[in-house]
Amino acid sequence: MVESQPKFFIPDSIQGVNIDVAAQIRMVWEVIKAPLIVPLLNVGVYISLAMALMLFMERVYMGIVIILVKLFWKKPHQRYKFEPLQEDEELGNTNFPVVLVQIPMFNEKEVYKVSIGAACNLSWPADRLVIQVLDDSTDPTIKQMVEVECQRWASKGINIVYQIRETRGGYKAGALKEGLKRNYVKHCEYVAIFDADFRPEPDFLRRSIPFLVGNPDIALVQARWRFVNANECILTRMQEMSLDYHFTVEQEVGSATHAFFGFNGTAGVWRIAAINEAGGWKDRTTVEDMDLAVRASLRGWKFLYLGDLQAKSELPSTLRAFRFQQHRWSCGPANLFRKMVMEIVRNKKVKFWKKVYVIYSFFFVRKIIAHMVTFFFYCVVIPLTILIPEVHVPIWGAVYIPSVITILNSVGTPRSIHLLFYWILFENVMSLHRTKATFIGLLEYGRANEWVVTEKLGDSVNNNKNKSADAAKKNNVIKAPPKKTRSKFVERLNLLELGFAAFLFLCGCYDFVHGKHNYFIYLFLQTITFTIVGFGYVGTIV
Repeated sequence: MVESQPKFFIPDSIQGVNIDVAAQIRMVWEVIKAPLIVPLLNVGVYISLAMALMLFMERVYMGIVIILVKLFWKKPHQRYKFEPLQEDEELGNTNFPVVLVQIPMFNEKEVYKVSIGAACNLSWPADRLVIQVLDDSTDPTIKQMVEVECQRWASKGINIVYQIRETRGGYKAGALKEGLKRNYVKHCEYVAIFDADFRPEPDFLRRSIPFLVGNPDIALVQARWRFVNANECILTRMQEMSLDYHFTVEQEVGSATHAFFGFNGTAGVWRIAAINEAGGWKDRTTVEDMDLAVRASLRGWKFLYLGDLQAKSELPSTLRAFRFQQHRWSCGPANLFRKMVMEIVRNKKVKFWKKVYVIYSFFFVRKIIAHMVTFFFYCVVIPLTILIPEVHVPIWGAVYIPSVITILNSVGTPRSIHLLFYWILFENVMSLHRTKATFIGLLEYGRANEWVVTEKLGDSVNNNKNKSADAAKKNNVIKAPPKKTRSKFVERLNLLELGFAAFLFLCGCYDFVHGKHNYFIYLFLQTITFTIVGFGYVGTIV
């Protein structure tokens, strides 16, 4: 007897899916594309073009002003009263103000000697200088090393104090705030701040303090950073290009036009009275330096940037350290903007145009729009328009505006002009990370208050290479490089970047086959850059 087979009822729609899934997907796509996808993408294009125009006008404005500043503006010593401080035969050193030098550090094994040594070699009367090493290190060995270094300089007659705290509350802001509470600094009028990798020249104070002494309305004198390891790898060269524009243009323009700019957190000298009047150091964001600068500016204090006063420093040369730094530098300003925008609007002490400059130019365009337009327009919207040809992006928005912005950004580092194209691709990749951090700061969630100290390698990489080479010569043995473990490889992976590399590759392939704009050239190059960063093969590998 033949068993009867069970019978199932399969609806026609399901049978259709089984027969031709691709056809069903195409049908659904065509149904929703015209009424939903195309209008949404058009809105994205319009918003992106508006943001691109805002950034373009900001860069053009900055370019015009910096040309006028260089050609016609008076030099700082002509705009402000400046009289070099000299020792008096009768009064001795009493005409020199007492200056506090603060060096905050956290497990700075590779560079602590550099900053301490540079501070101790500053050309300033020893009895008018107090050096304060604020060590928040958690490694007992490193703490002992830093303390011994302080004791070594103290034995030479330098007034240097090694200061530690019970906890790291408030991170850098907490350490600086705690340092100013000490009784032995109550008689100090000014405070110079240097991070652990900074190396000020001996005449740093003699070139900066007179501006504060002669101009009681100036709260801050900011110096320019120079980078001792700019040539270490392609990652440090890219950073040099971005930071040189910041110092050459943004800081100079802010100082010349509104006597306001963001304090860079180091290589600057503050009037302690201005810090106290502004409410002192606060740890409510990860950009305590910018927070203090904005609050002091709202109370009428002026800032001065000296482009010819420079302090050597170190750039993060590993991708991991750079990403952490960029998260802090992108998340912090957005979070501060959220917290201070209404305070700026309601302020009565500053002029209307200065408020416009701080809110629109300093915060909104540079700290928020610049990151978002780079990522959304050039990494999301333009690639999507390839898949949806009904949406058109005008060539002036896709090509001309970004070209002009890029050229204007390159003025700070002429020696790296040949790296300009790769710098664009790299900045597009980093805009993904910065945009994510900006949203975290604006919405104040997740890692909004995450503080990770930027890792400095100092000369450790070169020293390790030299030691290995010397050992090999001694033993007459050529050692093979150690094999990278799988865990190290996995640690370097950045899945978000790899995901975008796949997306851009798909768009590039589609444009190569069906497109009319030849965007695939840019998309394939951008795919390669996303892939390189995704696998972590950028910067120094340690």
